[in-house]
Amino acid sequence: MKIDKIQTFIARVPLGQQQFYSSQCAFPERKSLLVSVETDSGITGWGEGGQYGPAEPVASCVEQVFAPRLKDRDPIEREVIWHELYSATRDFGQKGAYIEAMSALDIALWDIAGQALGEPVGRLLGGCFRSSIPAYATGCYYRGREYLDGNLKEVAAEAHSYREGGFRMLKMKIGLLEVARDLERVAAVREAVGPDYALLVDANHAYNAATACRVARSLERYGVRWFEEPVPPEDRDGYRAVRRAAAVPVAGGECEYTRYGFRELIAGGCVDIAQPDLCVAGGFSEWLKIAALAQSFGVWVIPHVWGSGVALAAALHALAALPPFPHTANPIPLQNEPVIEFDRNPNPLRDQLLEEPIAIASGRIGVPQAPGLGIRINPSVLRQYATPYQVAAC
Repeated sequence: MKIDKIQTFIARVPLGQQQFYSSQCAFPERKSLLVSVETDSGITGWGEGGQYGPAEPVASCVEQVFAPRLKDRDPIEREVIWHELYSATRDFGQKGAYIEAMSALDIALWDIAGQALGEPVGRLLGGCFRSSIPAYATGCYYRGREYLDGNLKEVAAEAHSYREGGFRMLKMKIGLLEVARDLERVAAVREAVGPDYALLVDANHAYNAATACRVARSLERYGVRWFEEPVPPEDRDGYRAVRRAAAVPVAGGECEYTRYGFRELIAGGCVDIAQPDLCVAGGFSEWLKIAALAQSFGVWVIPHVWGSGVALAAALHALAALPPFPHTANPIPLQNEPVIEFDRNPNPLRDQLLEEPIAIASGRIGVPQAPGLGIRINPSVLRQYATPYQVAAC
């Protein structure tokens, strides 16, 4: 079996009046960079990259730099391929678009391997500890004028709806407003979901270290289970300061790349919870190394999840194969059992792209059981939202 063809698709869905805001920017659309790797045996694997910035640079890395190197290669040799691609670009591509491109290709190669062997990716990763993953809702972004007016009734009603909908955990956004107003939002959400509900908070690196320490001490009062990206990802000293300032666990890493970036984050004592995104940090091949590194330092690994149904499927397989941390006879979500992020903003690329959409029931998401990623792309939806990447003529 050999790699015959690689194609990239840039998928976009405008959100119109449903756009939302984090502390950093508006989200007027959902977008993903999808990669298909076809083999001469008729197997096609799917991967995803280009999660954060423009998708075009990632697509260009795939099409112009990596694809020519992969023609006629054996897709089963995914570890060899990963190292060859990284070594060929390490002088200029240790982070950013090149690693996102490698992530998409690596996920697709694992998908091919699973299909060729007749096994789900989770089993190829070492076996599955669980067939479904507890999910936390990611919501309570800033929406419409609520982000200016601080409408606490709206954010409280949204939070309550997640509890009523079966979620047992919620991650909300802070960082766009003044600290006092954002803490009012946290208080409103806590009152809406009740004292026994797992509440997580994400600032999207909105604060300097001094402000983040002040916020962390306040979040203790509301029983927050983790404080995500309190400071910019480069500010390692700031991460350590926030960890010292309060008992709220500190999470981060969605903007980090490969085992080498996570080595500094984890060994440097910056986080309690490492959050690699499989579509950003290097795919399944690097996930295994990052998870092993984190476990050796007593750091929990919970992936960041964003993008299409391809990204969600990849994260589900990764978490299925992640052991309880630490092992107990009674695994409990957010205590020693991993959880998965399930963004509650509109996302047709997740909910419509797959022929059999990945659904949540009773607060858990089932891991696809078919070989490979266990998903099938709906070609009509792909044509509706995605266009093949083409290099513009000069």
